[in-house]
Amino acid sequence: MRRELINRHAPFVLSLTAGMALWEVVGRYSSPAFMVPLSATLKKLWQLIIGGTLITQFLDSAALFLTGFVLALLIGMPLGLLLARVRGLRVGLEPYIMILYATPMVALIPFILSMMGFGFAPKVLVVFLFAVFPVLYNTIEGARSIKPELIEVARSFRSSEWSLWREVMVPYTLPYTMTGVRLAIGRGLVGMVAAEFFLSSTGLGQMIMTASQNFDTAGVFAAILVIALIGIAMMRLGRRIETHFARWRN
Repeated sequence: MRRELINRHAPFVLSLTAGMALWEVVGRYSSPAFMVPLSATLKKLWQLIIGGTLITQFLDSAALFLTGFVLALLIGMPLGLLLARVRGLRVGLEPYIMILYATPMVALIPFILSMMGFGFAPKVLVVFLFAVFPVLYNTIEGARSIKPELIEVARSFRSSEWSLWREVMVPYTLPYTMTGVRLAIGRGLVGMVAAEFFLSSTGLGQMIMTASQNFDTAGVFAAILVIALIGIAMMRLGRRIETHFARWRN
């Protein structure tokens, strides 16, 4: 059991250790304006934690990200199931969904700014637009891949439309949706930083902007490191949830 655990986690630990060592070495021999070593980044991160700046900015960013991300889940999954179930609606809306999915959402920020101004709501909309389409698209594809035999069996047992959704469509589609959720986490974090850059400077985005303006490379890398760790933790959690609900595939 211990050997299996070591074999499973050894590549990850070795890769992480090598990456940290490389960061430290390259940072020591690079210009401080370009890159700083990992030790300097961690020292700056600790100073931000002790001073309370990181906690305050993190909470601002977390509120923004979670609000936009939860809205993306609450809208993306039900809408994806509906579009997969109602063919006419899907055919009518699918071109617009694909266009918006392929559109660089950063390009829409000036338009959102002109329509909604500064504040929390437009930033939430940016995070939502970044995150919703992976969830929506993967849910549609998952629901469309349901075998017709499953629908026929459910109908033969006189299942209502609601029972069909609850007992067939949602369980079958959930693993696909979770794949979209993992993709949406990364896009949502990018949207969070973009919104904090271009709409109103708050949260971790403000930390990056302020540090870069003051040529504080360690502060920039500290904020980026926090965002990266949040993203990794959430994506690993998403993968665990996906694996849990996809056990029926095995």
